Amino acid sequence: MSILKTLKLTTAQPVRTSNDPVERARNKVIAALAEQKAMAEANLAGQHYAPAHMVWRKNEEGQRVQVSQLKRLRAGWFVDASGQTFFGLRYAGKPIEFAKDKNAIAVGELTALPAILDTLTEAVRAGELDAQLAAAAAERGHMLRKAG
Repeated sequence: MSILKTLKLTTAQPVRTSNDPVERARNKVIAALAEQKAMAEANLAGQHYAPAHMVWRKNEEGQRVQVSQLKRLRAGWFVDASGQTFFGLRYAGKPIEFAKDKNAIAVGELTALPAILDTLTEAVRAGELDAQLAAAAAERGHMLRKAG
């Protein structure tokens, strides 16, 4: 008992993550935008961006083990025939419309993309895309229920 008295004891509980679906959607999009920014910056530096994540696989003995695997990412930007760069955001398998019938942001040069992604991240944090994210998630839910 004297050993425990040497420790600083307290009452504490872990911080719970939000169960709010809107907050969860925002966090998911913010994480995806951070990955897009890292990929764009690596592309500008002439490097390849491939983050690793942990997955479960069976080894030779048939036991499930965690291994590191490269994450497959798709660039959210594309270049049209005239050489102009555009960025489109997808959520729940659907392109997000930023305004009525406007589903892409004209970036111009690829060097401007990281700054635009920062601006877009702030817009998501402020809740400016909540309605679009909720609509995409609802549409995805209807599609999955029809397939099942």
